Amino acid sequence: MTQKTTITSEPQMTQITQIQERLAFRSVLSASCAALVFRSALSVSSAALVFRSALSVSSAALVLLSVSSAAGQAPRSGLTAIDGIRVGHHTLTERPTGCTVVLVEKGATGGVAVRGSAPGTRETDLLDPSNIVEQVHAIAFSGGSAFGLDTASGVMRYLEERKIGFPFGGAYVPIVPAAVLFDLPIGGKPTIRPDAACGYAAAKAATDGPVAEGSVGAGAGATVGKFGGGGKAMKGGVGTASITLPNGLTVAALVAVNAAGDIIDPANGQIVAGARAADGQSFLDARKILRSGRIEPPRPGENTTLGLVATNAKLTKAQARKIAEMAHDGFARAIVPAHTMNDGDTIFAIATGSSAVEPNITIIGGLAAEMMADAILRAVREATGLPNYPAVRDLQRP
Repeated sequence: MTQKTTITSEPQMTQITQIQERLAFRSVLSASCAALVFRSALSVSSAALVFRSALSVSSAALVLLSVSSAAGQAPRSGLTAIDGIRVGHHTLTERPTGCTVVLVEKGATGGVAVRGSAPGTRETDLLDPSNIVEQVHAIAFSGGSAFGLDTASGVMRYLEERKIGFPFGGAYVPIVPAAVLFDLPIGGKPTIRPDAACGYAAAKAATDGPVAEGSVGAGAGATVGKFGGGGKAMKGGVGTASITLPNGLTVAALVAVNAAGDIIDPANGQIVAGARAADGQSFLDARKILRSGRIEPPRPGENTTLGLVATNAKLTKAQARKIAEMAHDGFARAIVPAHTMNDGDTIFAIATGSSAVEPNITIIGGLAAEMMADAILRAVREATGLPNYPAVRDLQRP
Protein backbone atom coordinates (compact mmCIF):
# COMPACT_ATOMS: atom_id res chain seq x y z
CA MET A 1 0.00 0.00 0.00
CA THR A 2 1.39 3.31 -0.98
CA GLN A 3 1.30 6.18 1.60
CA LYS A 4 0.31 9.56 0.22
CA THR A 5 2.52 12.42 1.32
CA THR A 6 1.40 16.05 1.33
CA ILE A 7 4.06 18.62 0.75
CA THR A 8 3.49 22.15 2.08
CA SER A 9 5.35 25.07 0.67
CA GLU A 10 7.04 27.74 2.88
CA PRO A 11 4.50 30.47 2.12
CA GLN A 12 1.74 28.14 3.12
CA MET A 13 3.54 27.34 6.39
CA THR A 14 3.80 31.01 7.15
CA GLN A 15 0.09 31.48 6.50
CA ILE A 16 -0.80 28.52 8.70
CA THR A 17 1.39 29.85 11.48
CA GLN A 18 -0.31 33.27 11.31
CA ILE A 19 -3.72 31.64 11.42
CA GLN A 20 -2.73 29.60 14.48
CA GLU A 21 -1.39 32.73 16.19
CA ARG A 22 -4.63 34.59 15.48
CA LEU A 23 -6.66 31.70 16.85
CA ALA A 24 -4.50 31.59 19.96
CA PHE A 25 -4.87 35.37 20.43
CA ARG A 26 -8.62 35.12 20.03
CA SER A 27 -8.73 32.37 22.62
CA VAL A 28 -6.72 34.46 25.02
CA LEU A 29 -8.88 37.49 24.23
CA SER A 30 -12.07 35.51 24.73
CA ALA A 31 -10.78 34.19 28.02
CA SER A 32 -9.84 37.72 29.11
CA CYS A 33 -13.22 39.05 28.08
CA ALA A 34 -14.94 36.25 29.93
CA ALA A 35 -12.90 37.06 33.01
CA LEU A 36 -13.75 40.72 32.69
CA VAL A 37 -17.42 39.91 32.25
CA PHE A 38 -17.29 37.66 35.30
CA ARG A 39 -15.51 40.30 37.30
CA SER A 40 -18.02 42.93 36.16
CA ALA A 41 -20.89 40.66 37.08
CA LEU A 42 -19.22 40.00 40.40
CA SER A 43 -18.76 43.73 40.94
CA VAL A 44 -22.38 44.41 40.03
CA SER A 45 -23.51 41.62 42.34
CA SER A 46 -21.30 42.95 45.09
CA ALA A 47 -22.57 46.46 44.51
CA ALA A 48 -26.12 45.16 44.59
CA LEU A 49 -25.39 43.34 47.80
CA VAL A 50 -23.81 46.44 49.28
CA PHE A 51 -26.78 48.52 48.11
CA ARG A 52 -29.20 46.01 49.57
CA SER A 53 -27.28 46.00 52.82
CA ALA A 54 -27.27 49.78 52.92
CA LEU A 55 -30.97 49.80 52.10
CA SER A 56 -31.63 47.31 54.87
CA VAL A 57 -29.63 49.40 57.33
CA SER A 58 -31.44 52.56 56.19
CA SER A 59 -34.80 50.85 56.48
CA ALA A 60 -33.91 49.57 59.91
CA ALA A 61 -32.79 53.05 60.90
CA LEU A 62 -36.03 54.55 59.60
CA VAL A 63 -38.06 51.97 61.48
CA LEU A 64 -36.02 52.64 64.61
CA LEU A 65 -36.52 56.38 64.21
CA SER A 66 -40.23 55.89 63.67
CA VAL A 67 -40.51 53.71 66.75
CA SER A 68 -38.44 56.15 68.77
CA SER A 69 -40.52 59.06 67.53
CA ALA A 70 -43.76 57.28 68.34
CA ALA A 71 -42.44 56.31 71.73
CA GLY A 72 -41.46 59.91 72.41
CA GLN A 73 -44.93 61.26 71.68
CA ALA A 74 -46.95 61.59 74.85
CA PRO A 75 -50.61 60.68 74.48
CA ARG A 76 -52.97 63.63 74.45
CA SER A 77 -54.56 64.40 77.78
CA GLY A 78 -57.06 66.89 79.10
CA LEU A 79 -60.01 68.16 77.09
CA THR A 80 -58.20 67.88 73.75
CA ALA A 81 -57.81 64.12 74.24
CA ILE A 82 -61.17 64.04 72.44
CA ASP A 83 -60.86 64.39 68.67
CA GLY A 84 -62.59 67.41 67.24
CA ILE A 85 -62.11 69.64 70.30
CA ARG A 86 -59.77 72.63 70.35
CA VAL A 87 -59.06 74.92 73.28
CA GLY A 88 -57.75 78.48 73.25
CA HIS A 89 -57.03 81.14 75.88
CA HIS A 90 -56.55 84.88 75.71
CA THR A 91 -55.19 86.67 78.76
CA LEU A 92 -55.32 90.46 78.97
CA THR A 93 -52.12 92.29 79.84
CA GLU A 94 -53.73 95.33 81.51
CA ARG A 95 -54.95 93.32 84.50
CA PRO A 96 -55.31 89.62 85.41
CA THR A 97 -58.39 88.52 83.47
CA GLY A 98 -59.21 86.83 80.20
CA CYS A 99 -61.32 84.22 78.46
CA THR A 100 -61.15 80.56 77.49
CA VAL A 101 -62.85 79.12 74.41
CA VAL A 102 -63.62 75.49 73.55
CA LEU A 103 -64.29 74.95 69.84
CA VAL A 104 -66.22 72.00 68.39
CA GLU A 105 -66.50 73.19 64.81
CA LYS A 106 -68.14 70.01 63.54
CA GLY A 107 -70.83 70.44 66.18
CA ALA A 108 -71.54 68.58 69.41
CA THR A 109 -74.64 67.73 71.40
CA GLY A 110 -74.83 70.05 74.41
CA GLY A 111 -76.33 70.15 77.87
CA VAL A 112 -75.96 72.30 80.98
CA ALA A 113 -76.62 72.20 84.71
CA VAL A 114 -76.59 75.41 86.77
CA ARG A 115 -76.33 74.75 90.51
CA GLY A 116 -75.03 78.04 91.88
CA SER A 117 -77.37 80.85 92.90
CA ALA A 118 -75.53 83.74 91.23
CA PRO A 119 -74.87 82.61 87.64
CA GLY A 120 -73.94 84.73 84.65
CA THR A 121 -74.76 82.76 81.50
CA ARG A 122 -75.79 82.93 77.85
CA GLU A 123 -77.73 80.43 75.67
CA THR A 124 -78.40 78.01 78.53
CA ASP A 125 -82.14 77.86 77.79
CA LEU A 126 -81.28 76.74 74.26
CA LEU A 127 -79.68 73.59 75.74
CA ASP A 128 -82.90 72.47 77.37
CA PRO A 129 -83.86 69.10 75.81
CA SER A 130 -87.33 70.45 74.98
CA ASN A 131 -85.86 73.08 72.67
CA ILE A 132 -85.08 72.54 69.02
CA VAL A 133 -81.35 73.27 68.59
CA GLU A 134 -79.33 70.07 68.99
CA GLN A 135 -75.74 71.18 68.30
CA VAL A 136 -73.33 73.73 69.73
CA HIS A 137 -70.14 74.92 68.03
CA ALA A 138 -68.24 76.42 70.96
CA ILE A 139 -68.38 77.12 74.69
CA ALA A 140 -66.91 80.34 76.12
CA PHE A 141 -65.78 81.05 79.69
CA SER A 142 -64.73 84.53 80.74
CA GLY A 143 -63.74 86.76 83.61
CA GLY A 144 -65.20 90.25 83.89
CA SER A 145 -68.53 89.33 85.47
CA ALA A 146 -71.57 89.98 83.21
CA PHE A 147 -69.45 92.19 80.95
CA GLY A 148 -67.49 89.08 79.97
CA LEU A 149 -70.49 87.56 78.21
CA ASP A 150 -69.55 89.75 75.26
CA THR A 151 -66.67 87.36 74.52
CA ALA A 152 -69.16 84.93 72.94
CA SER A 153 -69.87 87.51 70.22
CA GLY A 154 -66.21 87.43 69.21
CA VAL A 155 -66.26 83.64 69.08
CA MET A 156 -69.35 83.78 66.88
CA ARG A 157 -67.63 86.19 64.50
CA TYR A 158 -64.60 83.90 64.26
CA LEU A 159 -66.79 80.90 63.44
CA GLU A 160 -69.03 82.77 61.00
CA GLU A 161 -65.97 83.89 59.03
CA ARG A 162 -65.18 80.20 58.54
CA LYS A 163 -68.77 79.36 57.55
CA ILE A 164 -69.36 77.36 60.71
CA GLY A 165 -72.85 77.35 62.15
CA PHE A 166 -76.41 76.93 60.97
CA PRO A 167 -76.79 78.36 57.43
CA PHE A 168 -79.53 80.93 56.91
CA GLY A 169 -79.82 82.89 53.66
CA GLY A 170 -76.10 83.22 53.05
CA ALA A 171 -75.22 83.76 56.71
CA TYR A 172 -74.02 81.27 59.31
CA VAL A 173 -75.23 81.29 62.88
CA PRO A 174 -72.89 79.46 65.26
CA ILE A 175 -74.25 78.42 68.65
CA VAL A 176 -71.96 79.58 71.47
CA PRO A 177 -73.23 79.16 75.04
CA ALA A 178 -71.16 81.05 77.60
CA ALA A 179 -70.70 81.68 81.31
CA VAL A 180 -68.71 84.19 83.35
CA LEU A 181 -66.98 84.48 86.70
CA PHE A 182 -66.42 87.51 88.89
CA ASP A 183 -62.85 88.86 89.01
CA LEU A 184 -63.37 92.63 88.72
CA PRO A 185 -61.46 93.59 91.92
CA ILE A 186 -58.34 91.62 90.97
CA GLY A 187 -55.62 93.92 89.69
CA GLY A 188 -57.30 97.16 90.75
CA LYS A 189 -58.69 98.09 87.32
CA PRO A 190 -62.32 96.87 87.26
CA THR A 191 -63.14 98.75 84.06
CA ILE A 192 -60.79 96.46 82.14
CA ARG A 193 -62.58 93.25 81.24
CA PRO A 194 -62.75 90.70 78.41
CA ASP A 195 -64.81 91.69 75.37
CA ALA A 196 -65.62 90.40 71.89
CA ALA A 197 -62.03 90.96 70.75
CA CYS A 198 -60.85 88.72 73.60
CA GLY A 199 -63.22 85.96 72.50
CA TYR A 200 -62.07 86.24 68.89
CA ALA A 201 -58.40 86.06 69.93
CA ALA A 202 -59.00 83.01 72.13
CA ALA A 203 -60.85 81.23 69.31
CA LYS A 204 -58.06 82.08 66.88
CA ALA A 205 -55.49 80.70 69.33
CA ALA A 206 -57.35 77.43 69.86
CA THR A 207 -55.45 74.19 69.17
CA ASP A 208 -55.92 70.48 69.72
CA GLY A 209 -52.59 70.29 71.53
CA PRO A 210 -51.91 70.30 75.28
CA VAL A 211 -54.18 72.73 77.14
CA ALA A 212 -52.46 75.52 79.06
CA GLU A 213 -53.45 75.43 82.74
CA GLY A 214 -53.24 77.68 85.77
CA SER A 215 -53.42 81.47 85.60
CA VAL A 216 -54.47 81.80 81.97
CA GLY A 217 -57.62 82.81 80.12
CA ALA A 218 -60.73 82.75 82.25
CA GLY A 219 -58.59 81.66 85.21
CA ALA A 220 -56.18 84.61 85.09
CA GLY A 221 -58.03 86.51 87.83
CA ALA A 222 -59.71 83.57 89.57
CA THR A 223 -59.30 83.18 93.35
CA VAL A 224 -60.42 80.68 96.01
CA GLY A 225 -60.84 80.58 99.79
CA LYS A 226 -63.21 83.47 100.42
CA PHE A 227 -65.75 81.67 102.58
CA GLY A 228 -66.23 82.57 106.23
CA GLY A 229 -64.83 86.08 106.17
CA GLY A 230 -61.59 87.26 107.70
CA GLY A 231 -59.43 84.79 105.77
CA LYS A 232 -56.83 85.45 103.15
CA ALA A 233 -57.74 84.12 99.72
CA MET A 234 -55.49 82.27 97.29
CA LYS A 235 -55.07 82.00 93.54
CA GLY A 236 -57.40 79.85 91.45
CA GLY A 237 -57.09 79.06 87.76
CA VAL A 238 -57.88 76.75 84.85
CA GLY A 239 -57.39 72.98 84.99
CA THR A 240 -58.18 69.99 82.81
CA ALA A 241 -58.15 66.18 83.06
CA SER A 242 -59.24 63.18 81.01
CA ILE A 243 -59.49 59.40 80.99
CA THR A 244 -59.73 56.91 78.11
CA LEU A 245 -61.06 53.42 78.78
CA PRO A 246 -59.80 50.31 76.94
CA ASN A 247 -62.91 50.34 74.75
CA GLY A 248 -62.01 53.82 73.45
CA LEU A 249 -64.53 55.81 75.49
CA THR A 250 -63.00 59.13 76.56
CA VAL A 251 -64.34 61.49 79.21
CA ALA A 252 -62.66 64.83 79.93
CA ALA A 253 -63.19 67.99 81.95
CA LEU A 254 -62.04 71.60 81.92
CA VAL A 255 -62.71 74.04 84.75
CA ALA A 256 -62.10 77.66 85.73
CA VAL A 257 -61.97 77.68 89.55
CA ASN A 258 -63.09 80.90 91.25
CA ALA A 259 -64.75 79.32 94.28
CA ALA A 260 -65.80 80.92 97.54
CA GLY A 261 -64.87 77.70 99.33
CA ASP A 262 -61.69 75.75 99.96
CA ILE A 263 -60.20 73.26 97.52
CA ILE A 264 -60.01 69.77 99.00
CA ASP A 265 -58.15 66.71 97.70
CA PRO A 266 -60.85 64.00 97.73
CA ALA A 267 -58.21 61.28 98.04
CA ASN A 268 -57.13 62.35 101.53
CA GLY A 269 -59.45 65.15 102.67
CA GLN A 270 -56.57 67.61 102.91
CA ILE A 271 -56.96 71.29 102.00
CA VAL A 272 -54.94 72.12 98.90
CA ALA A 273 -55.88 75.81 98.67
CA GLY A 274 -58.30 77.98 100.60
CA ALA A 275 -58.81 80.70 103.18
CA ARG A 276 -55.53 81.25 105.01
CA ALA A 277 -55.13 82.10 108.66
CA ALA A 278 -53.29 85.17 109.98
CA ASP A 279 -49.89 83.49 109.49
CA GLY A 280 -50.57 83.31 105.76
CA GLN A 281 -49.56 79.65 105.61
CA SER A 282 -52.10 77.57 107.53
CA PHE A 283 -55.77 77.22 106.63
CA LEU A 284 -58.87 78.28 108.52
CA ASP A 285 -60.74 75.27 107.08
CA ALA A 286 -64.22 76.05 105.75
CA ARG A 287 -65.52 72.79 107.22
CA LYS A 288 -64.69 73.95 110.73
CA ILE A 289 -66.11 77.40 110.03
CA LEU A 290 -69.40 75.84 108.91
CA ARG A 291 -69.66 73.74 112.06
CA SER A 292 -68.84 76.72 114.27
CA GLY A 293 -71.73 78.78 112.92
CA ARG A 294 -69.52 81.90 112.88
CA ILE A 295 -69.95 82.72 109.22
CA GLU A 296 -69.45 85.97 107.39
CA PRO A 297 -70.26 84.92 103.82
CA PRO A 298 -68.83 86.85 100.89
CA ARG A 299 -71.17 89.01 98.87
CA PRO A 300 -73.31 87.16 96.30
CA GLY A 301 -71.97 86.94 92.76
CA GLU A 302 -68.30 87.48 93.58
CA ASN A 303 -67.38 83.86 93.01
CA THR A 304 -68.28 81.05 90.57
CA THR A 305 -66.65 77.91 89.27
CA LEU A 306 -67.24 77.19 85.58
CA GLY A 307 -66.89 73.68 84.21
CA LEU A 308 -67.20 71.73 80.99
CA VAL A 309 -67.27 67.95 80.63
CA ALA A 310 -66.91 66.27 77.25
CA THR A 311 -67.08 62.78 75.84
CA ASN A 312 -66.65 61.12 72.46
CA ALA A 313 -69.81 59.09 73.10
CA LYS A 314 -72.99 59.77 71.16
CA LEU A 315 -75.56 61.34 73.49
CA THR A 316 -78.94 63.01 73.30
CA LYS A 317 -79.47 66.47 74.80
CA ALA A 318 -81.23 64.90 77.77
CA GLN A 319 -78.30 62.56 78.35
CA ALA A 320 -75.83 65.43 78.01
CA ARG A 321 -77.73 67.38 80.66
CA LYS A 322 -77.65 64.35 82.96
CA ILE A 323 -73.87 64.11 82.51
CA ALA A 324 -73.55 67.79 83.44
CA GLU A 325 -75.67 67.20 86.54
CA MET A 326 -73.56 64.22 87.63
CA ALA A 327 -70.34 66.18 87.01
CA HIS A 328 -71.38 68.58 89.77
CA ASP A 329 -70.46 65.76 92.17
CA GLY A 330 -66.87 66.63 91.26
CA PHE A 331 -67.50 70.17 92.51
CA ALA A 332 -68.91 68.82 95.77
CA ARG A 333 -65.93 66.52 96.32
CA ALA A 334 -63.23 69.11 95.65
CA ILE A 335 -64.85 72.41 96.77
CA VAL A 336 -66.16 73.03 100.30
CA PRO A 337 -68.74 74.43 100.34
CA ALA A 338 -69.98 74.28 96.73
CA HIS A 339 -73.18 75.50 95.06
CA THR A 340 -73.64 78.30 97.56
CA MET A 341 -75.78 81.41 97.39
CA ASN A 342 -72.55 83.26 96.62
CA ASP A 343 -71.47 81.16 93.63
CA GLY A 344 -72.76 80.86 90.07
CA ASP A 345 -71.51 77.28 89.68
CA THR A 346 -72.27 76.04 86.16
CA ILE A 347 -71.24 72.95 84.20
CA PHE A 348 -71.76 72.41 80.47
CA ALA A 349 -71.56 69.00 78.80
CA ILE A 350 -70.79 68.23 75.16
CA ALA A 351 -70.73 64.94 73.24
CA THR A 352 -68.95 64.68 69.88
CA GLY A 353 -70.40 61.27 69.01
CA SER A 354 -67.21 60.03 67.32
CA SER A 355 -67.13 56.79 69.37
CA ALA A 356 -69.23 53.78 68.40
CA VAL A 357 -69.26 52.56 72.01
CA GLU A 358 -72.78 52.18 73.36
CA PRO A 359 -73.11 54.98 75.93
CA ASN A 360 -73.60 54.03 79.56
CA ILE A 361 -74.74 57.20 81.28
CA THR A 362 -73.87 55.95 84.76
CA ILE A 363 -70.28 55.27 83.73
CA ILE A 364 -69.87 58.48 81.71
CA GLY A 365 -71.43 60.62 84.43
CA GLY A 366 -69.38 58.96 87.16
CA LEU A 367 -66.17 59.52 85.20
CA ALA A 368 -67.21 63.12 84.48
CA ALA A 369 -67.38 63.78 88.23
CA GLU A 370 -63.98 62.15 88.73
CA MET A 371 -62.34 64.15 85.95
CA MET A 372 -63.94 67.36 87.21
CA ALA A 373 -62.47 66.86 90.68
CA ASP A 374 -59.05 66.11 89.15
CA ALA A 375 -59.26 69.23 86.97
CA ILE A 376 -60.12 71.42 89.98
CA LEU A 377 -57.00 70.22 91.79
CA ARG A 378 -54.86 70.85 88.72
CA ALA A 379 -56.28 74.36 88.39
CA VAL A 380 -54.97 75.50 91.78
CA ARG A 381 -51.74 73.49 91.63
CA GLU A 382 -50.81 74.94 88.22
CA ALA A 383 -51.73 78.52 89.15
CA THR A 384 -49.16 81.27 89.69
CA GLY A 385 -49.59 83.80 92.47
CA LEU A 386 -50.55 87.45 92.37
CA PRO A 387 -49.88 90.16 94.98
CA ASN A 388 -51.92 89.22 98.07
CA TYR A 389 -53.09 86.02 96.35
CA PRO A 390 -50.39 83.36 96.63
CA ALA A 391 -50.64 80.11 94.71
CA VAL A 392 -50.26 76.62 96.13
CA ARG A 393 -46.66 76.57 94.97
CA ASP A 394 -45.93 79.71 97.03
CA LEU A 395 -46.88 78.21 100.40
CA GLN A 396 -44.16 76.86 102.63
CA ARG A 397 -44.64 73.16 103.28
CA PRO A 398 -42.44 70.81 105.29
